Amino acid sequence: MNVIEGAPGIEAVEYWHPAQGASNDDLAREFGDWDARKAYRVTGVRNRYVGNDRLSDMAAAAAEKLFQAHSVDRSTVDFLVLVTQTGDYLMPATACIVQDKLRLPHTCGAFDVNLGCSGYVYGLSIAKALLTSGAAKRLLLITGEKVAHINKNDRSSRVLFGEAAAATLLSRENIVAEIGGFDLGTDGAGYKNLIVEAGGTALPHSEETARGIVDEAGNVRSRDNLFMDGMEIFNFSMRTGPATIRAALEKNGVSQDQVTLFILHQANKMILETLRARMNIPKERFCIDLEEMGNTSSCTIPIALRNNMEKLGGGDKILLCGFGIGYSWASTVLTWRGKQK
Repeated sequence: MNVIEGAPGIEAVEYWHPAQGASNDDLAREFGDWDARKAYRVTGVRNRYVGNDRLSDMAAAAAEKLFQAHSVDRSTVDFLVLVTQTGDYLMPATACIVQDKLRLPHTCGAFDVNLGCSGYVYGLSIAKALLTSGAAKRLLLITGEKVAHINKNDRSSRVLFGEAAAATLLSRENIVAEIGGFDLGTDGAGYKNLIVEAGGTALPHSEETARGIVDEAGNVRSRDNLFMDGMEIFNFSMRTGPATIRAALEKNGVSQDQVTLFILHQANKMILETLRARMNIPKERFCIDLEEMGNTSSCTIPIALRNNMEKLGGGDKILLCGFGIGYSWASTVLTWRGKQK
């Protein structure tokens, strides 16, 4: 296959969230004995959005927002990559449903990627490969996540996670950011530390898996719900975050001091602040952007990127780093070329 000339990059980024917000004060009223201020100090989250929309509707809404804001002719999109762990159905791929809702051409390839926290950067790596090979000319990368697997009585998870979808348009023309090389990695030995155990072929749903269990902190969850071992996830983040960041910088021939903005997966404030301190990154060059949206899994990086675009200038280097569920991690460096149209 002939390799196509021209550096793959990002044309535009937009995101969408449900209309229904839930503030820390809302959760405090619901839980009764819950300390909203303490929760904010640890997580950095004041608000999150949760709705009744299907994932396919959320993904389509983000894409339609991008199409409208940037006058995109949808007939020019020839590939769709959807990153989500909370699709509409076990099968078919939700990307196929989104293709139909967006009225993309029947010649448009489409598939799902089942990744979470690292999913956006993995999606960029897939997009770059497809564009470089010529398999795609204009690609739509959508990330989206719901909180459907979180038990309403699990305060530790409800305070942290929110719902959103983000759409990124990529091509080799009219780009605002060029995509560099990648550092990608996996350590599947840690899969049980962030998991929805039941619902797949390993453990189908049953009355037993739906039975709620109360933990020592008073949180209620079943095996149908999301389980997170917070300390193990923290330790993994401390091991992996600095290593993958340094590897991505080396692969791109960029020093840490040359990076204008570090955008890491917005896991929680404590993890982010600890990573920043350990790597000695100045606060003004380190993004913390989860106060109003919470941890939206694969959407945190594109949301933070979109929210900080106005601060960027030509030639700026942006380090993107995702890490979490799987365990899985991915980092890359963007080179900024100009403003979104």
